[in-house]
Amino acid sequence: MQTLETSHHIGAQRLFILITGIWVGSLLAVGYLVAPAIFSTMSDRQAAGMVAGSIFKLEAYLSLIVCIGLMVLANLLVNRGLNQFRIIRWLLLAMLLCSLAAAFVFIPWMNTLRDTALDQGMPVMLSPSATLFGRLHGASSILFMLQSLLGIFLVWRLTKR
Repeated sequence: MQTLETSHHIGAQRLFILITGIWVGSLLAVGYLVAPAIFSTMSDRQAAGMVAGSIFKLEAYLSLIVCIGLMVLANLLVNRGLNQFRIIRWLLLAMLLCSLAAAFVFIPWMNTLRDTALDQGMPVMLSPSATLFGRLHGASSILFMLQSLLGIFLVWRLTKR
């Protein structure tokens, strides 16, 4: 019976895997290719940080949208009897929490610190908020690494037979 159910939803499963692969690939490309390339190419670290911050913000919003869509699809597949998507929902929830924290806590907070420093005529790393900014940057980097690892595990899990 499970094989019959699985064969009826193979298109939805393939779509799920395709969207997940593209999304996780974009996370990895932005975090581990684009951001380092920006910092190695631009001589002004403040400007490089602003460009990278904008890209990470877009990636966080994209992740929110994609993750919610995948959670809806995963719920649909679980309701149709594909129980292997139960664990997938938990992975997506963890990734959604990472995206929420990035989009609505870390990025806005860091942007506020940077904008306040710029209004005072100095880069954020020379401002009184430099230590806090550095800690927030470190925490957001750890969060992004966690999200990346969850994404890799998600793709691994989805392609498992």
